[in-house]
Amino acid sequence: MIPQQTGQPAGEPDATGVAALDLKPALEAVLMVVDEPATEEHLAKVLGRPRRAVADALRELSDEYAEQRRGFELRRIAGGWRYYTRAEYADAVESFVLDGQHARLTQAALETLAVIAYRQPISRSRVSAVRGVNCDGVIRTLLQRGLVEEAGTEPETGAILYVTTHYFLERMGLRGLDELPELAPFLPEADQVEGESQEGVPSFDVDDSDDSPTDS
Repeated sequence: MIPQQTGQPAGEPDATGVAALDLKPALEAVLMVVDEPATEEHLAKVLGRPRRAVADALRELSDEYAEQRRGFELRRIAGGWRYYTRAEYADAVESFVLDGQHARLTQAALETLAVIAYRQPISRSRVSAVRGVNCDGVIRTLLQRGLVEEAGTEPETGAILYVTTHYFLERMGLRGLDELPELAPFLPEADQVEGESQEGVPSFDVDDSDDSPTDS
């Protein structure tokens, strides 16, 4: 039986968006930008592919990286898939990260750190709601600096929660979070900010220029 011609070159997006893209490269591209493990169901939905095909491709990619001894690996964790640096290269990664520790935090990073400190445990979306700008890049910087860490997930949404670390207390000269200055009452609650945004009231008048990819 002769396959029906679609008039669409192989490997290019069709009318459904990304369904005609090569699956493995498409998965690699998407997983490069995720901040939380992506589930097979979600990946299948956004790429317009069957879940089984996506699951098989993810496992094949994971095996290929292992066979090639790449510096990173594709791991299934917390019900989803995400890239991680390979354990044997931890020293190289640590050296790179610590090399920038002497650099001062930007205003955006300090504001984000304050929100996490006073509202922890808190998700990225709620931090962004309080600050009024996207904080993904800044939180990655704080994670790299060892000032915040992941602390489970939010039961309702499954979003990763963030808290400050012992290193944060050390750098701040505090014995515990109870010694933080009385600043919390001046920070708006994320629920309140989100509610105001839905009503058409500006959530927060904050310049997001500090939240560029060069934040540190």
